[in-house]
Amino acid sequence: MSIIDIVGAITESSIPSRYWNDLKTRLKEEGFELYDNIVKLKFEAKDGKKYPTECTDVETMLRIIQSIHSPKAEPIKQWLAQVGYERIEETHDPEKSINRAMETYLRKGYSPHTKDSNNRTYEIT
Repeated sequence: MSIIDIVGAITESSIPSRYWNDLKTRLKEEGFELYDNIVKLKFEAKDGKKYPTECTDVETMLRIIQSIHSPKAEPIKQWLAQVGYERIEETHDPEKSINRAMETYLRKGYSPHTKDSNNRTYEIT
């Protein structure tokens, strides 16, 4: 994903590239090593030409968003805190992890009756 595009959308900066450059400096000062997680890919711009654009994976992008000071970043930060809390709870009680996986499985529309590779049927409740 294009870092500049995400930064621009979240910050509503008129110059997202400048915001991103300042943020890179701040992240480096905080000890976060960005350059191992960033690649440059060519994306087509509005003028039809392809320009190298800094891109990263989802995990790194979420870390970058944590350092953005913007009201639009807050819901993402709150979600990250909630997910982190849930994972800590699941470490203390692994059954919570199993129940969460089952709920997700059923919410995605999978049948509560499933078969394994030996054709044994299981019911998910």
